[in-house]
Amino acid sequence: MILLVTGGGRGIGAATARLAAARGYDVCVNYRSDKDAASRVVSDVEAAGRRAVAVAADVSVEADVVRLFESCDRQLGRLDALVNNAAILEQQMRLDAMDAARVTRVLATNVVGPFMCAREAVKRMSTKYGGRGGAIVNVSSGASRLGSPNEYVDYAASKGALDTMTTGLAKEVAQEGIRVNAVRAGHIYTELHASGGEPNRVERVKSLVAMKRGGQPDEIARAILWLLSDEASFTTGAFLDVAGGN
Repeated sequence: MILLVTGGGRGIGAATARLAAARGYDVCVNYRSDKDAASRVVSDVEAAGRRAVAVAADVSVEADVVRLFESCDRQLGRLDALVNNAAILEQQMRLDAMDAARVTRVLATNVVGPFMCAREAVKRMSTKYGGRGGAIVNVSSGASRLGSPNEYVDYAASKGALDTMTTGLAKEVAQEGIRVNAVRAGHIYTELHASGGEPNRVERVKSLVAMKRGGQPDEIARAILWLLSDEASFTTGAFLDVAGGN
């Protein structure tokens, strides 16, 4: 089985790639700029006895997405699974301080990127195109339900769009052998928070979580791998909240 993980060089993406290797997947590790981090993930996948490649591509750029999937085809073979994980957020601020350029950047990576990646995956997996079926998991966020006021309303809105895409695409391809689901992650210890200017954000907000702690990338990866697996064979258009009770 062959899996492509966007944003696979760090955080949830890296944990997913490593766990996928342990579950028998060959993995295409997409990254945007940190080649060294992606190379480490590739080494870990290979150490688990599976094949892996690292492919640089900015998912907000359509031509990069096409090249990413073609590289996966060429180096690993026909795709079986996609995890839309790549995402960005920017400095914490209220909406009334945001400019259009910022919102456009966030939506380009967090919405347009998953749309284009899903398009390429469907073309490879769908029985309509001669494929053998497959599974897509979109990595969403509890922010899609809560809105992230005073911090990341644009990020939260982008995840809301991803949730809606999950529902619609699941219904579009349900009869073509493809399942489409989403994991809505809670407050997880990843490097993403540094982009918002608060590397230790999880420590600040963990008291708001019902379980009174932040989550680890591996805990999200396990939910993703379940949705990709045959154990979830009758599950599509579903949302798995992995957020400590929030």
